[in-house]
Amino acid sequence: MSYEEKFADFIEHCAEQPKGTLVIIHNPSAIGDNYAEIVESLNRLADAELPLLIVPRSERGKPEDVHRWN
Repeated sequence: MSYEEKFADFIEHCAEQPKGTLVIIHNPSAIGDNYAEIVESLNRLADAELPLLIVPRSERGKPEDVHRWN
């Protein structure tokens, strides 16, 4: 499965948000399962001018509560 297929919802979310909208994720795996996917997601956030906040581990909920883009 290509990055575009796997992260279609994430790509759409980035395209829909106004520049400067803060994107909050609970776990880095939400934007990629490997180095290449994470770098691609970070590049797409940067291209869309969307800042990113990763919730500290101590403040995260249960794994089943975390939203995955794919």
